[in-house]
Amino acid sequence: MPPAPPRSAPTSVGHALRPRLDALRELVGLSGARLDRRTLAEARRVLEEAAARQRYSLDLTVVAIAGSTGSGKSTLFNALARAQLSEAGVRRPTTALPVSCAWSDRAEGLLDRLGIPARARRQPVRPYDRSLNGLVLLDLPDHDSAAAGHREQVDRLLRLVDAVIWVVDPEKYADAVLHERYLQPLAGYAEVTFVVLNQVDRLSRDAADQVLDDLRRLLDEDGLALGEHGEPGAVVMAISALTGEGIGELRELLGQFTARRTAAELRLTADVDGVSARLRQAYVADGRPGLTEQARLEFEDRLAESVGAQAAGLAAERAWRRDAERACTTMWRRARRWYRAVIARVWLWLRAMGPWLGFSGVDEDEIDGVGGVSDTSEFAPADEYDEGGGHDVDALVASDPLGAEASVDAAGMPAAARRTASRPLVEQAVRTLAHEAATGLPGPWAQAVREAAVRGADGLADALDEATAAAASAPVVRRPGGWHTGGSWRAAGWLTRADEGGVRGISRGWRTGVGRAAAWRTHGGGAVRAARPRWWTVVAVGQVALLGLQLLGVAGLVGVLTGDFAVPWWGPGLLLAGAAAGGPLLAWCCRVAARGPARRYGLEIERRLREAAAGCGRARVLEPVAAELLRYQEVRAQFVIAAGEA
Repeated sequence: MPPAPPRSAPTSVGHALRPRLDALRELVGLSGARLDRRTLAEARRVLEEAAARQRYSLDLTVVAIAGSTGSGKSTLFNALARAQLSEAGVRRPTTALPVSCAWSDRAEGLLDRLGIPARARRQPVRPYDRSLNGLVLLDLPDHDSAAAGHREQVDRLLRLVDAVIWVVDPEKYADAVLHERYLQPLAGYAEVTFVVLNQVDRLSRDAADQVLDDLRRLLDEDGLALGEHGEPGAVVMAISALTGEGIGELRELLGQFTARRTAAELRLTADVDGVSARLRQAYVADGRPGLTEQARLEFEDRLAESVGAQAAGLAAERAWRRDAERACTTMWRRARRWYRAVIARVWLWLRAMGPWLGFSGVDEDEIDGVGGVSDTSEFAPADEYDEGGGHDVDALVASDPLGAEASVDAAGMPAAARRTASRPLVEQAVRTLAHEAATGLPGPWAQAVREAAVRGADGLADALDEATAAAASAPVVRRPGGWHTGGSWRAAGWLTRADEGGVRGISRGWRTGVGRAAAWRTHGGGAVRAARPRWWTVVAVGQVALLGLQLLGVAGLVGVLTGDFAVPWWGPGLLLAGAAAGGPLLAWCCRVAARGPARRYGLEIERRLREAAAGCGRARVLEPVAAELLRYQEVRAQFVIAAGEA
């Protein structure tokens, strides 16, 4: 069979291998901070060897002859070169240094890279055999040599050459060292591997066929694909380097192999395949890794729960309804509430100023219920509801001799009492998110995701405190379509109400309720206020008018009784009765009408706190975790290209 016509000399790797090498290089760069150096050492070596090989002419094909002691490597080397270039004999080991024979005048640089000493470089008989043009043949030392350093030379050169001819003999073809140390690990290099059974002249034809069949069986068990029936794979054949049997056929196969000018690329492709297979467990895992939208929403829900967004919304709704009831209540209830608030303030003042006035203060049990004070939810007088509506915390603080902040500090409340985010709930939310995000990732990348989540969790609770406080400092105004933010809102009273339970509740409320309100206020001291609807003012004017009608009815009845008015008594009586019934009826209508706006207001407060918590969680945890997942997706995509799976 005539040799294949030589191709033009390639100057770089082909279009199939180049993107794989580029992807492997990018893969190593992206993974340097995630994987240890030992894991990436083989990939870096392959990249370095590929770059070094491309610096020399790729039209040269380096083929090494390797084998065990006495297998006939040097004899085969001389037979292929048709000259006595390498020493062969019974002395073991015969080959101490690798010997080269190059069918090219441009192989000096490549031989320098291979580390072949000048005294071991040979030239074939001129003129060159054109069928072997571009071949660089190496005779390696014995891989099982007893001499020190021989095996190291073999192992080093086997990583650098383009192809290998393994020479075995009928006695040692099944040697465990050969199969376990070399043929099995190099099973992926079948397309650049030749296995020749030498010394068949010592066997009968039938015995040689049996040994060759058994050799094929062992190679198949090693995982080395055999090039049979036109399929790519290792070449297996029987020769006798001594008698020349099969040498011509082997020389012809080497000529065709060299003429294709693809040996270097095939070898580098096998290198990339091997390193990709070893790196697979670091980049590919079962399952579908990533952070689902459901996991993100659950994380944000847990953060909202940690800051009490839903409870705050419900409390704001109740407070808005309570404020609406107070703003629209009858004038008699307003007077009663004002009276009770005055009594409560007096007792608070006496309790606070007792040590300076010379007595120990008033016991809460002694004053419980004095003045009819039992409902501490109505301590605020009507004049504390200004045009903005709601309960003004700053007004109460200003009227308290000690001040809310001073009261808190005087009561010994620690700084932790100002925290609004539940630390255990925040930690649980981060742990759950990290677990779900790391599920399905390879070990190193799962650890990187968990570390990103832990770094984000550091200080997350404090950031939630600040974010919710900032949300609390924005305004809540009523616009068409619902409640919206913009300015300064007063916490709808839900953060300022004292606990119920008499005067004892008053004192306790100043220590706890106002203290919690102070914890929610911004450091700038901005007050919290719910917007006052205009219809509250209209209803309040109506209540004043009804009070005037009641007083007019009373005056009319008095005038009838004293004889000053000559009118039937039932006229003023009906006026009095109608006005007296109209006040509570109007207040009840207002309570019913306030349910919808109160609900919308509570939902707006809840939404704002949820958004504040979610924004903080996204910035500190979700985005770093997503960045790690994106990095993994990038390296995963590069691995797919490097592994040739794209």
